[in-house]
Amino acid sequence: MKIGGTRTEPVAAVRRRALAPTGSRGAAAAARVDSAEFLGVPEVEMTPAVKAAIRTLLGELDELRGEVGRLKTRLNEAESLADRDALTPLLNRRAFVRELGRASSLSQRYGGAASLVYFDLDGFKAINDRLGHPAGDAALQQVAARLIANVRDTDVVGRMGGDEFAVVLLQADRAAAEAKAAALADIIEREPLDLAGARIGVRLSYGVAEIAPNADIEALIASADTAMFTAKRQRKAG
Repeated sequence: MKIGGTRTEPVAAVRRRALAPTGSRGAAAAARVDSAEFLGVPEVEMTPAVKAAIRTLLGELDELRGEVGRLKTRLNEAESLADRDALTPLLNRRAFVRELGRASSLSQRYGGAASLVYFDLDGFKAINDRLGHPAGDAALQQVAARLIANVRDTDVVGRMGGDEFAVVLLQADRAAAEAKAAALADIIEREPLDLAGARIGVRLSYGVAEIAPNADIEALIASADTAMFTAKRQRKAG
């Protein structure tokens, strides 16, 4: 900016101020030309043609900023969709594995327990065979909704594929996770699902693995999965 004909800041600073984002194209461009210098040239020294050219340039810059903002929004939306399971509102396996890795890293950095619970919907094939795949899809959606509704906002829920679900319980050691898993299973089993006009009861098997700091994520999932299948076999044997 100039005071009494003497420049008091470098041209680069004037340029940055002149190009800073403001409101709409016409108003923003007019304000910059009428009340400020552009590239160190006083407004009074600008010819009408120069002013018009600057207004056009600044308007195009405003439009470019707006388009960049819209592209960023669409990119964020696309990334969010890429993380979501195609059938349910849960994270898909890829996104869930990423969040599981973050939980392990947080445990390493800040301490505190965290656990993984792996669920399997017992008898899911029979639902598909008896009532059809739309009913099977509805069963998965209703189970997913009940899981989401009964965990904390800080916990993470994902669909691992087929009729398998997983939950990351933060600040929960193995004992706490076992208790929470049992409570979740009870909530889902207590109220029958509404499938194709029929009320169908379901059961869940689950396995728990405590998340060690910087754990091998695939080995952690395999451990919880194995515990779940062990519980499923014991339930059938009983």
